[in-house]
Amino acid sequence: MDNKKMYVAGEWQDSVNLEWFETKDPSTGTVLAQVPRGKAEDIDRAVAAARTCFESEAWQQFHPAERGRIMQKIAAALREDLESIALLETHDTGKPLTQGRKDVEAAAQYFEYYAGMADKIFGETIPVQPGILDYTLREPIGVTAHIVPWNYPLQIIARSAAAAIATGNTVVAKPAEDTPLTALKLAEIIDQTTLPKGVFNVVTGYGSEAGAALCEHPDIDHITFTGSVQTGSAVMAAAARNVKPVTLELGGKSPNVLFEDCDQEEALDWVSRSIIQNAGQTCSAGSRLLIHQSIKEEFLHKLAERLESVSVGKGEDDLDLGPVLNEKQYERIQGFMETARNEGAKFRCGGHREQGDGLSGGYFFQPTIIEGLSPESHVSQEEIFAPVMAVFAFETEEEAIRLANGTEYGLVAGIWTKDASRAHRVASKIRAGQVFINNYGAGGGVQMPFGGYKKSGFGREKGLEALRNYTVLKNVALKY
Repeated sequence: MDNKKMYVAGEWQDSVNLEWFETKDPSTGTVLAQVPRGKAEDIDRAVAAARTCFESEAWQQFHPAERGRIMQKIAAALREDLESIALLETHDTGKPLTQGRKDVEAAAQYFEYYAGMADKIFGETIPVQPGILDYTLREPIGVTAHIVPWNYPLQIIARSAAAAIATGNTVVAKPAEDTPLTALKLAEIIDQTTLPKGVFNVVTGYGSEAGAALCEHPDIDHITFTGSVQTGSAVMAAAARNVKPVTLELGGKSPNVLFEDCDQEEALDWVSRSIIQNAGQTCSAGSRLLIHQSIKEEFLHKLAERLESVSVGKGEDDLDLGPVLNEKQYERIQGFMETARNEGAKFRCGGHREQGDGLSGGYFFQPTIIEGLSPESHVSQEEIFAPVMAVFAFETEEEAIRLANGTEYGLVAGIWTKDASRAHRVASKIRAGQVFINNYGAGGGVQMPFGGYKKSGFGREKGLEALRNYTVLKNVALKY
């Protein structure tokens, strides 16, 4: 078993209190490593290091183009070591190895994409009146906090930290206690670059301890958080006490909307993948299927067959579906299934723990299709974070839109139709941050702004839009 250290001010350190916790492989329950249990004192050290670095002459005078060149090297290092990093991510999260590889490649793409923007953060000139030269500057906001969830730990730390560093900020990251290993691996890679020590810091620990201390810290200038609505509300409240801005991505209950003229075979591929990826533990999972009544039975028959044929196994075995994260997550899913049965649901497939040779060490859950629920039911409304899909039929376009918008979330939606006018009309009325037409996810493009309406959060990550999170606008007026 490996003993890890946290990364602060360019040094590998134990926690101040010398306490530890274990991280386990969800596929087997095997302990992978002991990790420092950071608390408020460790957050203080990391924030102080990030502040000292940010205010230093070395970082203030660091050429933007050189930031970009270093970030390109980070991307290259991720790709050079892709197989071992993917395996590390697979062991820590339980996801199939192919998905782990895609996560490493996505992390590399974030650093690559934002590397290209490091020297292209432009201001504007504003015509005010003769004799006044008025212009704007986009300056780095300062010390940025990044609280990273357990489902895509490497991807999500890369997408926000890369944007923050590209714009000249310093970073304090707190990975989820369940999946801290690839954040520490990223720190290893950054440690080998010429970035000043203190630009990137990682404190491991529990959310209620290290995470809470980071959100409440008065010397943080911005907080990026991905996670549950409940925790996001707490993060927002903590930030408000210090008047700090936040970017929140808080999950979804995302619909695929299938009209009667859709390409069913194409839709079948995307709909099934959108719910089994990472065992459904994805904020943008297609967890609701809204389908025109005329094609419902035909499509659901095909979908159930597809999901029942999904291969289930350990992440390292690289099958279609890995385990859910841990016993707590599994018990939560079981609670939703019991509620669905009490509400009179019909299960087209799944609904139980997957049993079989080699599966006893992890919490594997069958891909599940649920019918017969009210759209207002608890199971229909809440994010389950599992390979579980609720199905609802509609007759009219207006009914489809009403169902699509009928939750407190608004992260992603998919529209399936060959009618271009209908596609754009429906897209304009769905309240979601990303709307896909005849696809779902578009390969997770790093260039595409990502974020939600309603309780899915606010602010946007990915794409050029994310750079706004990590800059502050200054107006300068010169009289001549």
